[in-house]
Amino acid sequence: MGKFKGFLKRKDIILSSKRYGIDALGAMAQGLFCTLLVGTILNTIGQQFHIGFLNEVIVTIGKGEGAVTYTLGGLASAMVGPGIAIAIGFALHCPPLVLFSLIPVGFAANAMGGAGGPLAVYFVAIVASEVGKLVSKETKIDILVTPIVTILVGIGFAALVAAPIGTAANAVGQAIMWATELQPFLMGIVVSVLVGIALTLPISSAAICASFGLVGLAGGAAVAGCCAQMIGFAVMSFKENRWGGLVAQGLGTSMLQMPNIVKNPRIWIPPTLASAITGPLATCVFKLKMNGAAVNSGMGTCGLCGQIGVWTGWLNPSEAALKAGETAMTPGVMDWVGLVLICFVLPAVLSVIFCEILRKIGWIKENDLKLEL
Repeated sequence: MGKFKGFLKRKDIILSSKRYGIDALGAMAQGLFCTLLVGTILNTIGQQFHIGFLNEVIVTIGKGEGAVTYTLGGLASAMVGPGIAIAIGFALHCPPLVLFSLIPVGFAANAMGGAGGPLAVYFVAIVASEVGKLVSKETKIDILVTPIVTILVGIGFAALVAAPIGTAANAVGQAIMWATELQPFLMGIVVSVLVGIALTLPISSAAICASFGLVGLAGGAAVAGCCAQMIGFAVMSFKENRWGGLVAQGLGTSMLQMPNIVKNPRIWIPPTLASAITGPLATCVFKLKMNGAAVNSGMGTCGLCGQIGVWTGWLNPSEAALKAGETAMTPGVMDWVGLVLICFVLPAVLSVIFCEILRKIGWIKENDLKLEL
């Protein structure tokens, strides 16, 4: 047993929740961002502003009626499987031959997983990465053995689990969206609070939303919760962190507050209460829907990706949104007002109010929100 543990250590295989639940999941979100999200943004910009080279078909696969065409953004989006797989492999410290072999593995897992493809890629990429690392540089013909083993194990495992994982993830997402449509007030609170908390925790809310394909009202509630956490922490900690903290948390991530939350969990109350209010307002009052790429639902104000997702969803709904029965629309004044209030104004105002109440009763003290920037 000791030799085996030593072998795993030498191969940098660490069986831990941090390695798989934080590092790999965070990398999955980055892979999604650099492919699906960027591709969607490029397509939407090209269509709305009539930019020729972004609308031009640059690749055609097949002939006749079965031909599939791709724009620049379309090609980026089509690489979502390989993008996630390589990102996860990088996070797991895969050697080059294993890392590059994850390209076909990710493509296969995403294709086999259907609507829940990203989640299937997550599991398959982890298994393929670790098995590939086990055999890497163990033979004199490593350049053949490592890619072959990684690809065979990865695609073989995908053939077994990708479809069931994809189906299960899609079913969960559909159930959440159905429940939100049925009970927008209650589910507005639940989705907003839980996804917002996930965003601040050292896991990836974006990857979670993408895995379940959260769009529509549920996606809007998720956006509300994420914005409440990011804008809430950014504004209520302005005394301690000034402009640097405002930008780092408001456009970066509220995860920066995790060390302070561990020291004093009560600082998490104001933005969480704010999300419990903005969530149902988003679903019941403003009917805010996030019909862009599902990954946007868990991005909040990070690079304004949540707001870009709402905008692209209005003009050019994602495939997941179209399958859910959503259609393109021309946003009116109330849509824009709702977006600004839910994403920026209300989270800031509510979080500051709740924070000041907790400061007065002594639950939040001076420098409890101070960041080490």
